[in-house]
Amino acid sequence: MDLDPKDLIDRAAEAAQARKEASAARLNAAVAVTVAVLATFMGICKVKDDNIVQAMQQAQADKLDHWAYYQSRTLRADVAEATAVQLELARAGVAPAQAPAYEQAIASYRAKATDQVKKRDELKAQAEADQKAYDALNYRDDQFDLSDALLAIAIALLAVTALTRLWPLYFVALVPTFFGVVMGIAGLAALPLHPDALVKLLS
Repeated sequence: MDLDPKDLIDRAAEAAQARKEASAARLNAAVAVTVAVLATFMGICKVKDDNIVQAMQQAQADKLDHWAYYQSRTLRADVAEATAVQLELARAGVAPAQAPAYEQAIASYRAKATDQVKKRDELKAQAEADQKAYDALNYRDDQFDLSDALLAIAIALLAVTALTRLWPLYFVALVPTFFGVVMGIAGLAALPLHPDALVKLLS
């Protein structure tokens, strides 16, 4: 039995429509799974990034405290040294019987000045260590920031993909997805991956 050419055309159109709908369904499924995985990954990175930001704030506070104590120790050392100098000048005009008391006081203030200088230098070393800790944490914070930005772009492209049902756009969205995941893993694992030029541009 011969088929009507119109029936053949209709069947071909129905088959093409079925293939198109199946492709769209596969695309929507791929988009949904990708978005779910990215959202989970972003959540994990967010928790770690928040902890890093808190550690950065603590390192910054510690640095400021140590520099404040450094200034205080410097002032104390200067005062002790100035007092010792004044006592030395005053010693020249006192009776010989009073000289030992002046010598003892001078030695005491000299010791105080030396002690304050030593403690001041320790505080300087601590403040510099705090700065290094802050810089190391900020390095990882930059990685998470880049990851977050790239994955946000990827999710936006995936949303457009779901609306347009275009497979090429899905593959375009995988580009920022890949780099966003790479930067997130670098932040989680403390890997030395840091696009300095891009960070400076965005800073």
